[in-house]
Amino acid sequence: MTKIAVAGATGYIGGRLIPLLLEAGHEVSVLSRHRDKLRDVPWSEQVTIIEGSMEDAQTAHELCSGAEVVFYLIHSMSGGSQAETDFEKVERLCARNLAQAARDAGVQRLVYLSGLHPEGQLSRHLASRTEVGEILMASGTPTVVLQAGLVIGSGSASFEMIRHLTDVLPVMPAPKWVMNKIQPIAIRDALHYLVGSISLPSQLNRTFDIGGPEILRYADMMRSYAEEAGFRRPTIIPLPVLTPWLAAQWVNLVTPVPRSLAVPLVESLQHSCVVGEKDIASYIPDPVEGLTSYRRAVALALKKIEADAVETTWAAAHALSAPAEPLPSDPDWAGFTVFTDERRKTTDIPASQVWDVIEGIGGQNGYYSLPFAWSVRGWMDKLAGGAGLARGRRSLNRLQLNDTVDWWRVESLERGQLLRLRAEMIVPGRAWLEFEVLPRETEAGSVFRQRAIFFPRGLWGRLYWLAVLPFHGIIFKSMATRITAAASRRK
Repeated sequence: MTKIAVAGATGYIGGRLIPLLLEAGHEVSVLSRHRDKLRDVPWSEQVTIIEGSMEDAQTAHELCSGAEVVFYLIHSMSGGSQAETDFEKVERLCARNLAQAARDAGVQRLVYLSGLHPEGQLSRHLASRTEVGEILMASGTPTVVLQAGLVIGSGSASFEMIRHLTDVLPVMPAPKWVMNKIQPIAIRDALHYLVGSISLPSQLNRTFDIGGPEILRYADMMRSYAEEAGFRRPTIIPLPVLTPWLAAQWVNLVTPVPRSLAVPLVESLQHSCVVGEKDIASYIPDPVEGLTSYRRAVALALKKIEADAVETTWAAAHALSAPAEPLPSDPDWAGFTVFTDERRKTTDIPASQVWDVIEGIGGQNGYYSLPFAWSVRGWMDKLAGGAGLARGRRSLNRLQLNDTVDWWRVESLERGQLLRLRAEMIVPGRAWLEFEVLPRETEAGSVFRQRAIFFPRGLWGRLYWLAVLPFHGIIFKSMATRITAAASRRK
């Protein structure tokens, strides 16, 4: 067992590294600016949490105290406007604080994940990350700097930019750097090298380039993503007039990736970034199954069990089944695009009475709002080749898992509490309708919650949601009101 400290526990890499360290039997302490951000992660009770910032020298000493190995996975790309302006100064200060604290505490190994880069002039962010690595290697504590290219996995800013650009734009005007050569690495392979760094020779103090098995152009990565996701390959038109600044604004406009990340990502893509040396293979063998191809990495990032897709995308995940999948600590913009319409009502009605109405929804009982609108939508679906509303339901008042309810199917059923219906209508995406009722905690009555959830597929899915959005405001509001009203009339 090794005593390990991780700076950057809520980040993309840190949140996936820590479960692997715990699984290997190591004792782990973690640093987070805000303890609450780790509240829902499945391993929070298994680690020692240190709250604070590496900008504070005392916090750095607290993190390093007693640690044998320290993983430094912090960077300032995701900071606010102040960090965006002063990030080089901040990163330099944090690196120096860690270097001093590690030396004072007798840490045996520092491991830093940096960016793969060519020789010569670099973007500000790549130059800053290179400088951080140099500060740590000059600290007197043996340091391994792993220099990785684009990391491919759900939640990675690099992957999310590819995902959202390709999902939204079938024809894509793009900067000329889309033809640059890049050597991406799957998140599972990056983690493989990070974990392997724990057992490297004690005095090793150097950088290592790490990457996947393929050298690709950025345009090819977007086309391959589209094929793996089931879209048509986008038409990509390189435009020399798109400066890095303009390209970053474009990315910020059409994707949910925040500007503070879009700018440094785009700036870094001005260079062809491929592995310059493969010395890491002499110290850390490749994974048993070999390095992960780009297409395989995309497939893993997109992997979804449909029955769990709603929960794992916008609710707290209970476990991490694969490093390419989402974590509760991932940023809100990571993962599938999700549109929701949520209604909540607090009533004096017992939960059992509300549940009786919920379980009887659809079929002859209807949907408690604008029956003519539901009928029209049903006929439209039927004409498009879908199920429409003609299937009805097996029982008037009782449901079973996998039952049909018109164009819905019962996907999740916790009798007396939760009903989730998955849409089987013709629609450019995946849709659910969910109802939940719980007793009030401190007084009589219940809390009713209703959610419509939509995962759009490509540009048409997003346009479909926008087109029906005005109707949702009427239909779903009316549905929630009338369901609770119908429950109040029951005895």
